[in-house]
Amino acid sequence: MFDASVVITFTFGYLALLFAIAYLTEKRAKKGKGLTNNPYVYTLTLAVYCSAWTYYGSVGNAAEQGIAYMAVYIGPTLCAPLWWLVIRKIIRIAKLMQFATLADFVSARYGKDVFVGGLVTLICLFGIIPYLALQIKAITQSFDILIDRSAAAGTVQPVYFDTAFYLALGLAAFTTFFGTRHIEATAKREGLVMAVAFESVFKLVAFLSVGIYVCFFAFDGIGDIFQRGLSAGLQHLYRFEETGVSEWFWVGLLSMLAILFLPRQFHMSVIENTDEKHLLKAMWLFPAYLLIINLFVLPIAIGGRTHFPAEITDADTYVLAFPLAFGQSWLAMLVYLGGFSAATSMIIVAVISLSTMVSNSLVLPVLIPTAQQAEHSGKRLDRLVFQVRRGSIFVILGMGYLFYRYLGTQLSLVSIGLISFVAIAQLAPSILGGIYWRRGSRNGAIGGMIAGFLLWFYTLIVPGLSDTGMLPLALTADGPFGLQLLRPTSLFGLEGLSTVAHGFFFSLFTNCLIYVTLSLYDRPSSKEQNEASVFVDIFALSQRLDDAVIWKGKAKARDLRELVVRFLGQEKTDKALAKYEKKQGRSIDQTGYADPALVNHLERLLSGVIGTAAARLMVASVAKEEEIPMEEVIHLLKETQELKQLNKELHDATRRLEETSEKLRQANESLQMTDALKDEFISTVTHEMKTPITSIRAFAEILQEPGLAEADQQRFLAIIVSETERMGRLIDQVLDLERFDSGQQALQKTPTDLAELLQESLDSLEGKFAAHLIHTTLTTSSTLPIAHVDRDRIKQVFLNLLGNASKFAKSKVLVELSHKNGNFELSISDDGPGIPEEEIPMIFDKFYQAKNQDSRKPKGSGLGLPISKRIVEHHGGTLTVDRCDGLTCFRVRLPHSAST
Repeated sequence: MFDASVVITFTFGYLALLFAIAYLTEKRAKKGKGLTNNPYVYTLTLAVYCSAWTYYGSVGNAAEQGIAYMAVYIGPTLCAPLWWLVIRKIIRIAKLMQFATLADFVSARYGKDVFVGGLVTLICLFGIIPYLALQIKAITQSFDILIDRSAAAGTVQPVYFDTAFYLALGLAAFTTFFGTRHIEATAKREGLVMAVAFESVFKLVAFLSVGIYVCFFAFDGIGDIFQRGLSAGLQHLYRFEETGVSEWFWVGLLSMLAILFLPRQFHMSVIENTDEKHLLKAMWLFPAYLLIINLFVLPIAIGGRTHFPAEITDADTYVLAFPLAFGQSWLAMLVYLGGFSAATSMIIVAVISLSTMVSNSLVLPVLIPTAQQAEHSGKRLDRLVFQVRRGSIFVILGMGYLFYRYLGTQLSLVSIGLISFVAIAQLAPSILGGIYWRRGSRNGAIGGMIAGFLLWFYTLIVPGLSDTGMLPLALTADGPFGLQLLRPTSLFGLEGLSTVAHGFFFSLFTNCLIYVTLSLYDRPSSKEQNEASVFVDIFALSQRLDDAVIWKGKAKARDLRELVVRFLGQEKTDKALAKYEKKQGRSIDQTGYADPALVNHLERLLSGVIGTAAARLMVASVAKEEEIPMEEVIHLLKETQELKQLNKELHDATRRLEETSEKLRQANESLQMTDALKDEFISTVTHEMKTPITSIRAFAEILQEPGLAEADQQRFLAIIVSETERMGRLIDQVLDLERFDSGQQALQKTPTDLAELLQESLDSLEGKFAAHLIHTTLTTSSTLPIAHVDRDRIKQVFLNLLGNASKFAKSKVLVELSHKNGNFELSISDDGPGIPEEEIPMIFDKFYQAKNQDSRKPKGSGLGLPISKRIVEHHGGTLTVDRCDGLTCFRVRLPHSAST
């Protein structure tokens, strides 16, 4: 146990460390040395999903339900591969349209409607306040355990003695510093990002540390823990209950929606994203993080059930109870700080996101008329924005504290977390429908969210209030007015589901049904039609977004500029407009009317500061917008679709032209190479023909001279005959190629022993190998069948390949003949310089000779390999070349059918 002052010192020391990390990160970022623009930091920020619920609550859940606790983490794992389809699209929309919050996103999709943004904000508030209470409870509970204040459990202390009150106050101050340093809500908070990434690493290390200690020091390994669990009758924790599969499905689906749309997840995955490609890494790294942080959850839970009396130690506190029970005080401090890290990261990010939503979607739209009037008296609107956001932070954390104080102490961490998840899931139909379905309408979104939210409150909050005594128990047990079919925990008689799964099913089903039904029968406004087109087709429109959004009306460019200056200031506004002018390639006429593209651009700039709905109201205050007739919207959208189709056709045509041009270029290069090779071939053949002709003529003239000795006559005649045969072979090679290419070459197949034929070929070249000091090795299978081939032609192949090897080998040639899988296979390998990889495809061309020949440059026309390839192919086989084990290897394969 520790003294309270020691724990407080470590707590504030940890907060000071976070401050230092954030400060140094932002300092480096200002120098252009940012650390956060990489996929690993991005993935770690997504681990804000693992809050105190994961750190403490997962163990408590596993102690009660066993392996069923994993559904909360399997859902996000299964969802991760879909991020490239869903989250990437949301990121693209949010970046291009300057959204700062989830409420801005939904509001913009349904006509930039103030009511939609406010409704989303309220749902998030009601959904996240219990979750904030969960974090406050976890920190307070662990603090009290660490200082041995457990005796005060169940006693309601005055607020000024309540640790949770000062914790909430301190976190509010800390979050204010973290989250309200920039007027632009869309500004990148690199310090916050790095702090959250650090906390993700810290809580992982702390949890693994206690897991290793419990498993391998407190017990004799994981096997020992599970065996003790069996002895204690806890085998039900190792398997599914009868309703286990159904529960896994609903909780898994619920957690899939939570990882996408929880405000803190939306903020880290979308608003703080710097590169869409980071998703590709996060799609597998984040599931890996979830796997690692859950490795010791079940062992700790089972170990706690066997070691601690259930009536004394809360299962949610097993992680901290083990180090304290075994006298490991400093490990307990590390565990406490790990839990504090898990809770604070969630609180900071969630409260920043919620405060921006409250400011942009609830407060500022109401204050805008007053703010405009105050502008004439010199009041600065940017200060108003800061004041509202900072005040919102304190109010939100105050609400979280009150929920913890009056309701949270009687609920488990898991139940609070799942209740929050179900509330946030009510946003899913409107968001997913909004980015993939054009027909999704404002009325459908509003109707679905309200119905889903009311059913969430009725099926999940009402039973909780009844359990705490704030509502009559009969309401849950008998239903309102005694109507059993309307019982909050078993609507219409549905039994067999847990309270959370039951509430999730009815609220989400009703939400989806109303959203789809109203959207199908609704006639959306022109604004909705326009925004729907942008959201659904964002990838096609992203390069020309300013022109894609339809706007019709009148607004002076000077008035719009002054409006933006009120919030961004002179310097930032000038930079933003200069960037816009550069992109458009033209200057803005400050004295004239703004075109729709400029109006849309400036409205998006304001959206990044005060939110979508408030920005629309502010622009409307200086602009006279006209309602666009539906026929005009349809016409414009039709033109957009036709333009998209035309662009696609032009792109396809351009691509086909490029492919055709590339093929023509390659064909031209091939023709040029063929022509050059043919010229070289003609030159080679001419040279080869000229050499024997010259010899024949010279020796014939000598033979005409009188008095020549008979021995010399015989020698010269032999040379003439040899040169004549050389000419004949060259002519035969050319004719062979022509006959093979024309298909006129007939094969004379006879039964042939290929091993014997190969040995004959080696014997005939023995002199050449010996002259170049080349050692040959022949390996043949002992049971080779008789082949049915053209003996002379196959021997010609053998001689050509062996002859090549004798010309290029340095010291050895390996020859192997076998019969495998019904094929005869011959490989001839040499340790020569080899054939360059880029020349391998051309080595069997009839005009080609390899370039990397050594000083023993071979003589010949370069027709041996082409002829050999054609002979083998006419037998139905293949002749190939490659490098294997540092040797150049020619392979001949003759099919078994060739032998019959």
